[in-house]
Amino acid sequence: MQILNAHTEARKEENYEAEDLGGMIKKLESRVDGTLCLKNRNWIPGFGNLRALIMHESHKSKYSIHHGSDKMYQDMKKLYWWPNMKAEIATYVGKCMTCTKVKAEYMKPSGLLVQPKIPQWKWENITIDFVTKLSKTATGQDIIWVIVDRLTKSAHFLSAKEKDLMEKLTRQYLKEVVSKHGVSVSIISDQDAYHPEIDGQSERTIQTLEDMLRAFVTDFEKGWDKHLPLIEFSYNNSYHISIKAAPFKALYGRKCQSPVCWDEVGDAQLTGLKIVRETT
Repeated sequence: MQILNAHTEARKEENYEAEDLGGMIKKLESRVDGTLCLKNRNWIPGFGNLRALIMHESHKSKYSIHHGSDKMYQDMKKLYWWPNMKAEIATYVGKCMTCTKVKAEYMKPSGLLVQPKIPQWKWENITIDFVTKLSKTATGQDIIWVIVDRLTKSAHFLSAKEKDLMEKLTRQYLKEVVSKHGVSVSIISDQDAYHPEIDGQSERTIQTLEDMLRAFVTDFEKGWDKHLPLIEFSYNNSYHISIKAAPFKALYGRKCQSPVCWDEVGDAQLTGLKIVRETT
């Protein structure tokens, strides 16, 4: 309904010229509901604030994780189109104060880029890291354990306490990783002072995830642990630059059904199980 209303207003004579569609107007196709699309992607008019609302939900809502502009564009272009969309997304992300603050405070120096040895199978070779010094939740969680498969880039985000003993972390690893993917052949920790065996691509993935997770914690403060499962889903079901696909697609052969219904922009609804609703 919001998109249809925006189309109706934008196509009025007094507003139409401001849309700056040029020759593209001839390529737009009508849908049965009265909206216009380009190759089955919704045209989002400049009229009103619909574009900003969509970018907000795609970047820093409960169901997103402060994606970079390239990643965000790859996901959004499957659903929406408007002139100069990629440039507008880059500008929007560049102005995100949370992202800027996190990168300024926590950016690590890049390691040497080495040629990665391609893993033979999914979840046989993993990289792990700990995102520390987070605001403590009501249950005392103050770190996020990031575990990434080097082949598919799929990941698990596990909340924990900095004082947790290795025995407890091992049980968590068995429950959340081994039970789903089997035992890994190699585990590389980015916490080591010197780790020449980690390739540059994995190091960049870990750094990107750390930035996104810190931004997410900043948004949700002491309640971040309740939203972590959906944030993990959002990452795994979103486009990843290095593999040119979503990690879930690399892992399962297709993207997974999203719990979010995007038909009503600004009023995204969780669909399906009650347990999903309870995390919001």
